[in-house]
Amino acid sequence: MIKVFGIKNCDTMKKAMNWLTENGVAYEFIDYKKAGVAEAGLPDWNARAGWEKLLNTRGLMWKKLSDEERSAVDEPKALKLMAQYPSLIKRPVLDTGSQLIVGFAPENYAEKLK
Repeated sequence: MIKVFGIKNCDTMKKAMNWLTENGVAYEFIDYKKAGVAEAGLPDWNARAGWEKLLNTRGLMWKKLSDEERSAVDEPKALKLMAQYPSLIKRPVLDTGSQLIVGFAPENYAEKLK
């Protein structure tokens, strides 16, 4: 079964879960803020998708960071920031077992999940 990691009240998460339900894709939702799996999952996610894809630099949490925190971001710094602030992880993260899909795009889901 596909594991969907994210935050319950996120609009993008709602769109993704609606798409999965409407297309008959079974999934298990895991709130990575409540379950505390973000930090534990980051090394695997980074190896499979790359920190650049995982780091959400367009969200509110990124804008709240200090200029120092946002400057000169490299892999170790990005992983540390995402572990410290799970909201910085782009949502949703879908783990199908064989692939990791980061973010929501209906056409991408249709291609990879059908």
